[in-house]
Amino acid sequence: MRREVPEPDKAALRRHRALFRAVERRVHPRVRRSDVTVTDEPTVRRATTAAAVGNAMEWFDFGIYSYLAVTIGKVFFPGDDGTQLLASFTAFAASFLVRPLGGLFFGPLGDRVGRKKVLALTMVLMAAGTFCIGLIPSYASIGLAAPLLLLLCRMVQGFSTGGEYGGAATFIAEYAPDKRRGFFGSFLELGTLAGYTGAAALVLLLTTTLGDDAMLDWGWRLPFLVGGPIGLVGLYLRVKLDETPAFQKLAAEQSHDPDTTSARKEPHLSENAPRPEFRKIFTGQWRTMLICVGLVAGYNVTDYMLLSYMPAYLTSELDYGGSMELVAAILAMVAMMTVIQRIGHLNDRFGRKPLLLIGMTGFLLLTVPAFALFQLGHFAAVLAGLLLLSACLVCLLGTMSATLPALFPTDVRYGSLAIGYNVATSVFGGTAPGVMTYLVTATGDKLAPAYYASGAALLGIIAVLAMRETARQPLEGSPPAVTTEEEARALAGTRLPEASH
Repeated sequence: MRREVPEPDKAALRRHRALFRAVERRVHPRVRRSDVTVTDEPTVRRATTAAAVGNAMEWFDFGIYSYLAVTIGKVFFPGDDGTQLLASFTAFAASFLVRPLGGLFFGPLGDRVGRKKVLALTMVLMAAGTFCIGLIPSYASIGLAAPLLLLLCRMVQGFSTGGEYGGAATFIAEYAPDKRRGFFGSFLELGTLAGYTGAAALVLLLTTTLGDDAMLDWGWRLPFLVGGPIGLVGLYLRVKLDETPAFQKLAAEQSHDPDTTSARKEPHLSENAPRPEFRKIFTGQWRTMLICVGLVAGYNVTDYMLLSYMPAYLTSELDYGGSMELVAAILAMVAMMTVIQRIGHLNDRFGRKPLLLIGMTGFLLLTVPAFALFQLGHFAAVLAGLLLLSACLVCLLGTMSATLPALFPTDVRYGSLAIGYNVATSVFGGTAPGVMTYLVTATGDKLAPAYYASGAALLGIIAVLAMRETARQPLEGSPPAVTTEEEARALAGTRLPEASH
């Protein structure tokens, strides 16, 4: 006997279909033409230049300290050469202790008031800290007050830098079109290399023309005194720009959101409760922040080893003279500057993860052989070792600036990146020169820094494998950004992927 199959409830089916379409629209919303940002190439280049030049000024200031670490140790600290160098690098590392505080302050502030205003403020603080270092009397003149004043100025620099990289990387990422974010992001690290190269070149020029005695007496002050006014150039470039399109759209949406508006008016939210940005960062982004910390740790140990520690290592530990270490460092950095934009193109085409894995794996396998070359005692071997490490580092430098901002959504991007980046830099990056100096002193093994850097690279590889690919995709929390009107019209009506809406 056949069972009668009841007729479907057509009204219920219609309701289910309507509900499904509504859910689909919320999860995978369609792109409206008005949502797509068509970037203006000259504007993007001006924004990129302003962020990169300001970043160059910041790292020029840091580079000066790195390349004068031996001299600064003699000027500000008592003891023998080894003790003075260790104290100098300890002061270098101590400033990194306040970088997470700078990230906690400037990052969420940049998500509230805008990227541009905060980047201008960090520029002023860095320039002031650098200029004041050049005015501090020596230990021989005022005793213990000299290293304390040096430490205070370094703290100001560290606090300002806590908001610099995250803000500059966010600024460029939010201006750049999706398919060229790697290329434009590479300009940020081009600025870093330019700042370090300028600092090394200036120190080399002064050392060559003034001699060791004059440099120790008063010549070391000149780069710091020059660094202050130069920072004002970066400030001028930054204040002339508009806010990023992504932040402008976010601000416009929040101004029309009744929930956001009413929350801002509630006194208990601003007076007694944690700020909403902090809640979003630490409850919603902690897994991604762990990946960020792993990436930055692997990247920064190798970065500070090559750009900050190496000249002092070659001079103090291996007894190279004649400014050989600065000449080799300058050549290695210039080599990286010539190819870093090509690395940006490559990670736009093939993805961020392949380039990051090449760089991290290279450091894991090649750092010990490179340090073995340094032990040979002649310039060609030093240059070969530095170029070997530079080939690995440039894969990271040309990719990381586009990778890190894309990990986080727009509304908490600056804050999440600033906190994650600076925690990792404070624990691993800024301490790297001091830790490496201590390892050589404690073990007597000249290859000890290479083992430390290889371990950091292994941590970086794990983080790369855990991250999601972000190349050629819209930033999370922002609609697509394209270069032409034709691309915008082609995207209209398509659905955003889940990770990008």
